[in-house]
Amino acid sequence: MIDFKQLINGKWVDATNGGTWDLVNPANEEVIEQLPFGNRDDATLAIDAAQDAFHEWSHLTAYDRSRILEGAARFIEANLDEFARVTTEESGKPFSQARAEWMGAPNQLRWSAGEAERLYGRWIPSRTPGRRIDVIYQPLGVVGVITAWNFPVYNQMRAVAAAIAVGNTVISRPSEFTPRSAILIGHAFTEAGLPAGVLNVINGDPEGMGQVMLDDKRVKKIQFTGSTRVGRLLMDGASRTVTRLSLELGGNAPVLIFPDAQDLARVAKNAMVTKVRNNGQVCISPQRFYVHGDVLDEFTETAVGVAQSQVLGNGLDPASTVGPLINARQRDRVEQIVSASVDQGARLLTGGGRADGPGYFYQPTVLADVTPETPIHNEEIFGPVMPVIPFDDVDEAIARANSTDYGLAAYVFTRDLATALKVSEELEFGMIGINDWAPSTPEAPFGGFKQSGLGRESGSEGVLEYVEPKTRYFGGLS
Repeated sequence: MIDFKQLINGKWVDATNGGTWDLVNPANEEVIEQLPFGNRDDATLAIDAAQDAFHEWSHLTAYDRSRILEGAARFIEANLDEFARVTTEESGKPFSQARAEWMGAPNQLRWSAGEAERLYGRWIPSRTPGRRIDVIYQPLGVVGVITAWNFPVYNQMRAVAAAIAVGNTVISRPSEFTPRSAILIGHAFTEAGLPAGVLNVINGDPEGMGQVMLDDKRVKKIQFTGSTRVGRLLMDGASRTVTRLSLELGGNAPVLIFPDAQDLARVAKNAMVTKVRNNGQVCISPQRFYVHGDVLDEFTETAVGVAQSQVLGNGLDPASTVGPLINARQRDRVEQIVSASVDQGARLLTGGGRADGPGYFYQPTVLADVTPETPIHNEEIFGPVMPVIPFDDVDEAIARANSTDYGLAAYVFTRDLATALKVSEELEFGMIGINDWAPSTPEAPFGGFKQSGLGRESGSEGVLEYVEPKTRYFGGLS
């Protein structure tokens, strides 16, 4: 039995103002439970606690910190099914997907712990006799982590694990639509013996809490996962205190499918399965499907069949393959984008509407005759909708793929090495999946070009986001 409250300075507490939030299950629109919903005061208390805990935590060895991260990893592994059920209830995603997300959390913890132990720095040969130069890495201080609801475990863990592993303290503000997953991460750390104040988890007014993090000079960095619109606001606010930012923002991932793709039917099937994963609410979700004219009909026919075979339902039902969208606003947005695109000439092949009954469900959808002018081509869908666009000329396909303000992920399917190299080098995206639908792992950097964000999470690059390099010059040694 876990008490879902805020974690501030090692204690599970209600909101200082007594505020509460009705957490709704998006599969049935019923209230799961009431959670604390605080304000700026809660954020300030969390910053106070994190600042007080920083000195002692940052002076532990990386090996001492790693033992606590390992303990958190083992606690999560011992409670996978219980934790996955909580995530499914609040996010709507199928239980198997929620469980897989929690299974990845220990990998993030162990990778970050290992990288902290390998944070060697370097020695620089001096051009002057009697002088020595070296570079060491030191933690930033207090780090704010603000994350979205679509991956309430993964979005949190990749930032929290890296920041804590290298000696920072953290204030975590998850989405109010999926706060319990972040609270469970807090429980895992406290069960592992994390000192009070090193990790604080707050839930409440997003604007007010974010503003406190921006205004308080003790917060040295904010990591944000969410919309490009909010990312711009954070950049504006960070200019006042020169707060460092890592931003993982929107995406509009193109998929280029060439006629020599191996086992086209399988590619088309996996394309649709990947498209509807988490109901399309994935930042790296494949979105614009550019399919060579020679295989267009075969690909589209298979994709439509797979879309029609999906089972919409509560994520706790083992038969369900697609859950609901997170809320009514998101469902209405997807509905509007599809409707506007059809009005502008896109042809609906399957889906295109809400499912009957309660819950924020939207049918898996395939659209043909999509042009670059339609909303479905230009906007981030964040829903289970596959627009199919034919191409014959590779350079034209690359140009269309790059014609977006986003640059997070892209996908290429071909058996020709020369094509794979040429296309992947010319695509303006931070991550390229070549015959691979899952360009994400703890040991490789995650992040995008253009308006998809700043900085990287995961990999050694992600760990370096949470430290400052310090150069030391030793003179008079001759």
